Amino acid sequence: MSDDGNLDDHQVEQKGMFRKDLAVLTKVRLNTFVLVTTFFGYFLGSRAHGWDWMLLVHTIVGTAAAAFGSAAFNQLMEIDLDAKMARTANRPLPAKRMDVLVAFAIGTLLCTFGLVHLSIKVGKMPAVLTLITLVTYVFLYTPMKRKHSVNTLLGAIPGAIPPMIGWTAAGAALDGSAWFLFALLFLWQLPHFIAINWMCRDEYEAAGYRMWSNGDVSGRKSGSLSMFFAGLLALLAIWPWLMGTAGLAWLLIGFLLGTWTVVLAARFRKAGDRGSARKLFLFTLLYLPLALTALALFWSKG
Repeated sequence: MSDDGNLDDHQVEQKGMFRKDLAVLTKVRLNTFVLVTTFFGYFLGSRAHGWDWMLLVHTIVGTAAAAFGSAAFNQLMEIDLDAKMARTANRPLPAKRMDVLVAFAIGTLLCTFGLVHLSIKVGKMPAVLTLITLVTYVFLYTPMKRKHSVNTLLGAIPGAIPPMIGWTAAGAALDGSAWFLFALLFLWQLPHFIAINWMCRDEYEAAGYRMWSNGDVSGRKSGSLSMFFAGLLALLAIWPWLMGTAGLAWLLIGFLLGTWTVVLAARFRKAGDRGSARKLFLFTLLYLPLALTALALFWSKG
């Protein structure tokens, strides 16, 4: 093979690595969750206001850009901490494969484009909600991870706003149904992330993060917190039923899903081992698609 051929192969490899690093920097896989819940909010909101494919596309594009940009800023602020943990040390910034100025430019361009796009093509309220999501995630949650375990509550806020973005993008008001969607995503995240944090507590502690799981070798504290939030999640199923926006079938399914989460959290609290924490974590992954499917089937109006 010629030198030119070797050079071309090297360039192709470098481009491939940059694409992979860009996906990691913008947390494409994690932000798929943001886009799915944004879509779901639009889906329910459109029940009363009509379906507009182009409006949905503009909503997803704007939300995605802002989410990707905020992920870049998050990693810019945590380079030193990421370098201390095995699961994050190979990210492009701590591994020094990407310059911080490049990452800053990517984050700035994506966030700016996302907010402007939503404001012009979708509406003021979705853009405002996206801005609140960005500010909470980057300027409140991210720095608080070094200071206080309340960061878990703060981090659940930006994760719970996307369905409200989709809901208002469809033309629906910020009413009780919108706040129910927020509460559902907010409470669901807590046992989900508590289980993750406990399983990775040694790495989090060594890196300097302040988490509820710090020092909780027995798992009793983390299990108790998981039980508390899962209990609220089970009771939350009553809300749309009382409002008349979801029927009895949703009430039963939502309550049973939440109750089983409580059971798994209680088992985690009692056993205090990785196996029970993992079962709780895996069920939270199953909980969300089941709950959203039930809502989609039994939601009566937007």
